[in-house]
Amino acid sequence: MSDTKTDAQIVHEFLVASMIPDPPKAASYMAPYVSITFTGGRAFAKAADIAAFNAKRYKWVKKNQERTDVVPGDGVTVVYNTGTLYGEWPDGTPFEGNRYIDRFEVRDGKIVKMEVWNDSAERLLTKNGMGV
Repeated sequence: MSDTKTDAQIVHEFLVASMIPDPPKAASYMAPYVSITFTGGRAFAKAADIAAFNAKRYKWVKKNQERTDVVPGDGVTVVYNTGTLYGEWPDGTPFEGNRYIDRFEVRDGKIVKMEVWNDSAERLLTKNGMGV
């Protein structure tokens, strides 16, 4: 059996490392030229940027990875990982059930593109009395 990781395993291990957070380990799964875009069009250049952003938005955050879908392509594989976030807001208020979807493009064993969407902005607005 080959010890080459599947694209789904690469994404899973990246997500585990990023939730520790362990930016150097998370970065090891990414190409140097990776493109990272979060909800609201926030662009990041590296795994450490993601950890820094999450440190401002959450006291701590983890993912319940519920489903991974793999779409093979010509030279690139698209991997979707969906589930929910749980953790604490900066003020210590716990939360759970915050839906997310992460879309990755994996080429030659490295993540080359990551796009993230989740309910955090909506939940923060509601928490602060500004939601509808």
